Amino acid sequence: MSSDSDILSKVKRIHFVGIGGSGMCPIAEILLHKGYRLTGSDTSESDTLARIRSYGIPVFMGQRAENVEGAELVVYTAAVKQDNPELVAARRKGIPVVERSVMLGMVTRHFPKTVAVAGTHGKTTTTAMVTQILLEAGKDPSAIIGGKLPLIGGNGRAGKSDIIVCEACEYVDTFLQLHPSVSVILNIDNDHLDYFGTVENTIRSFHQFAKQTSGTIVVNGDNANAMKSVEGIRNAKIITYGFGAQNDYSAADIRDTYRAREQFSLLKGGRKTAEITLSVPGKHNIYNALAAFAVAELFGVPPAGIAKSLHAFTGVHRRFEKLGEFGGITVADDFAHHPTELKATLTAAKKMGFARVWAVFQPHTYSRTYLLLDDFAKVLQIADRVVLSEILAVRETNVYHIYAKDLAAKIPGCVWFKTFEEIADYMVRNAREGDLILTLGGGDIYKCANLIVAKYKAMEGRKS
Repeated sequence: MSSDSDILSKVKRIHFVGIGGSGMCPIAEILLHKGYRLTGSDTSESDTLARIRSYGIPVFMGQRAENVEGAELVVYTAAVKQDNPELVAARRKGIPVVERSVMLGMVTRHFPKTVAVAGTHGKTTTTAMVTQILLEAGKDPSAIIGGKLPLIGGNGRAGKSDIIVCEACEYVDTFLQLHPSVSVILNIDNDHLDYFGTVENTIRSFHQFAKQTSGTIVVNGDNANAMKSVEGIRNAKIITYGFGAQNDYSAADIRDTYRAREQFSLLKGGRKTAEITLSVPGKHNIYNALAAFAVAELFGVPPAGIAKSLHAFTGVHRRFEKLGEFGGITVADDFAHHPTELKATLTAAKKMGFARVWAVFQPHTYSRTYLLLDDFAKVLQIADRVVLSEILAVRETNVYHIYAKDLAAKIPGCVWFKTFEEIADYMVRNAREGDLILTLGGGDIYKCANLIVAKYKAMEGRKS
């Protein structure tokens, strides 16, 4: 890996290995906008690849040594193995090779105003909220978001201003590649313990991230770990938000509206500044909205404009995304894959007035399932019925000897299946009018949701 942080000033031709990745496409878009000539490769077709090709970027299907011909710099995703033929060829030719998070750090250094959104939960939603507010206020930001924002039809954009809004992921300390002018710390929880080992180590990493912020840190004042991470910080101004009245920005007079959409008065310094009505459900989204509001005010967006954009924000792909309604049965999909996220999402779902809430959950990584087994069992019981798939391995081998049946045994009435096909069949047999089927997980459980939808559509087709 090249350690030359100014490499972007020395090259014009850049090749992306795995250009269809959700984190790669927005970076490619921004670099293209800045005048670089790009090529890319990937192993499977996707909507993202179609978008990349629409910009005139050549994309090779399959990864071969000759694809890096003519490149002066090669960027790869963390999912790409080191023996990938394109990486091997690049190193043999002496072409600098950098991982995506390193490239993100390089790109953001070209923007005087970098907003980096960090935290164990809520990064994608909050990054999307900030992007939508700034965009609708005419600030024309660039953005790198972990999910698709309907307003921009994708998960990133190249703007013409000096502002970039991006997610700052803590896993394997990738966010330490960033030196933002504004950073957001949403919360710090016991996640990624396969890397950090302890929550204390996680807090230390967030503290380093805070130390790398030059202007303002917007931090959740209700989250003890987040507040611990900014202790002793002198390099940046600290703004707090939360439900507690001691915060700089707080929420008061919170009301649930239809389908658990939240309405509240936003207070700044204890004085009412705006009335907010969200179009996304759940108390956790009040926190996300408070953080986004604080950031937007730093960029001079008036409170009325922020409130209007927050109301217009309908969420991002895989964040309580409604996929359809069939015979009074609603099917939705959500990215929640940690007990804290599951608790927030299922609590919101239970307030929405459905007859029964079905949680169809795909456990994500053996280490997380093993280390947080009892927490998962407890929060999943918020749902009326629980259905599990096998654990998604991701990057791990099962040294923990943990299986879906172990989690199912701790949840009364829970059933589990090996395949999505079996789950989909079970759901269409057992769900009734008035029910919500909610697929949950950080992996590919959305494929199961799509399968359920397809089965319902086929049934409707037969009836007509």
